[in-house]
Amino acid sequence: MQHSSPVIVGTAPLTPAEVVAVARHFAKVDIADAALERVVKARAVVDGMAADPEPHYGVSTGFGALATTFIAPERRRQLQLSLIRSHAAGTGAEVETEVVRALQLLRLQTLASGHTGVRPQVVETYAAMLNAGITPVVREYGSLGCSGDLAPLAHVALAAMGEGEVRVIAPDGTPSERQPAAAALAHAGIESLALVEKEGLALINGTDGMLGMLVLSLHDLENLVGTADLAAAMSIESQLGTDAVFAADLMSLRPQTGQAASAGNLRVFLGSSPMVASHKGPEDGRVQDAYSLRCAPQVHGAARDTMSHAQLIAERELAAVIDNPVVTSDGRIESNGNFHGAPVAAVLDFLAISVADVASVSERRTDRALDPARSHGLPPFLAHEVGVDSGLMIAQYAAAGIVSELKRLAVPASVDSIPSSAMQEDHVSMGWAAARKLRRAIDGLTRVLAIEILTGARALDLRAPLEAGPATGAVRDLVRTVADGPGPDQFLSPDMEAVTELVRSGAVLATAKEHANV
Repeated sequence: MQHSSPVIVGTAPLTPAEVVAVARHFAKVDIADAALERVVKARAVVDGMAADPEPHYGVSTGFGALATTFIAPERRRQLQLSLIRSHAAGTGAEVETEVVRALQLLRLQTLASGHTGVRPQVVETYAAMLNAGITPVVREYGSLGCSGDLAPLAHVALAAMGEGEVRVIAPDGTPSERQPAAAALAHAGIESLALVEKEGLALINGTDGMLGMLVLSLHDLENLVGTADLAAAMSIESQLGTDAVFAADLMSLRPQTGQAASAGNLRVFLGSSPMVASHKGPEDGRVQDAYSLRCAPQVHGAARDTMSHAQLIAERELAAVIDNPVVTSDGRIESNGNFHGAPVAAVLDFLAISVADVASVSERRTDRALDPARSHGLPPFLAHEVGVDSGLMIAQYAAAGIVSELKRLAVPASVDSIPSSAMQEDHVSMGWAAARKLRRAIDGLTRVLAIEILTGARALDLRAPLEAGPATGAVRDLVRTVADGPGPDQFLSPDMEAVTELVRSGAVLATAKEHANV
């Protein structure tokens, strides 16, 4: 899907929505004239340093542990070429297109800041590659999340130089076969870069990969946490639970922002439910529901609050200029440690913990629906003919298996520093690894919620003639467009995959909101 309006780079920090638009929806980018003016000014500073017989890191020296080695002017272009070639050392599976495009865009934003010292043609080349859909092949492993996401960014720089491999992405998101970068650049009318002093470092010193994945993850989690509230509502309703515990005055006794938001959603999704109303009153002898039902706002709300903190860190990082050395506003070139990914890595790990927790409580609600000792009148495993049919028994196994993996993925990457570069880079963030495992965790949460919604839809059907509420009933009807209702066992995997796509696309949450009585 092509985004309509271009994203302007170089006037203000990019917003999360703009990152998603370019990375996922192929929005075009334009460079602000004021940004190019800043770039020209900063380049003049670097050119002055390059002419200085005294060594300056990144301009006339080697890199990392070789920072004290002076490089003669006639060898500096080879220095830049060698830097990019040697650092393009990724290995493993290809990284997803949207992640690479986010990385390209965020590096472009820093290049356009006027603090890196690159020439204008470097900025223009990165923008042209994005607009032409030229997406370098970046590999899964290679970044320690310190000195920037070096290997992933080096693969992008290598492609801009006309080396390595790329895929060309059509406006509808269809990728080409892998092809040489030189051929793709030539076909798009883009001249490959020949880097000069300072430019190699400027292209690879950034937290752009981990930040791009953080922004994309937060976008996805906004949908998933809202969907978790809806899934909980379907479970509470179909298991004849109560919505009284979600009352606003009870929530106000514990002023946690995320909890209040989730409870508000549950009140909206359940407030007009005939099924919930059917057992209100003295005839309902249960004192209180199980934790997985009663405490849904507390668990989901904690995830919301974690997301709010991560959003704050992401927005700060989107406003940052990450390079080393950096060209200051008053014309100095200074080394710094801003490339260290610790702030981003920490919130990526924090989010993985919340993802595991939301999935865990979802799976517990699914399990309750399948157990006749706890489901308040539903058949075992929601099976059609108990004993002959297994119903949704193994769907719960799948959810349990995913939740087990999510617990492993919640183990922090950011505490596992491994020294590198002859002990010069002796503490690293592992932010790239934290981001990669968060993306896998988000996929797992999507599937666990889909299984709860599939289960909740069947349980609602089995409560007939009791009727579901407007929001939950509409979602049940949406599920029925891709998965059959109660009946003899059928091939279950396609139903699970189809409902997963409804969750991932946002269709489930959108349907619930559309039909909720707000």
